[in-house]
Amino acid sequence: MSEKEIITRLKKIVEPYVQRIEGMANFHEETDFLNDLQINSANLVDVVLDVEDEFDIEIDNDSMEGMLTVGDAKSIIQKKLAS
Repeated sequence: MSEKEIITRLKKIVEPYVQRIEGMANFHEETDFLNDLQINSANLVDVVLDVEDEFDIEIDNDSMEGMLTVGDAKSIIQKKLAS
């Protein structure tokens, strides 16, 4: 799966949880879930659960805590898909 496809699918997943719509216009690897998109921590858990379902992977707590940006999420997804 390409990086672009992962990021496109991530964008679709996070969209319902975004509080700052302007952040979606510049959705890229450096986009921060908490600061740029203002997704609250409770909804971030929902994002992780949706990512697990979408990509058919399991994200452990350590990985979940490191998932702060789109790039972090992409890297975690790629690592889990490869294992």
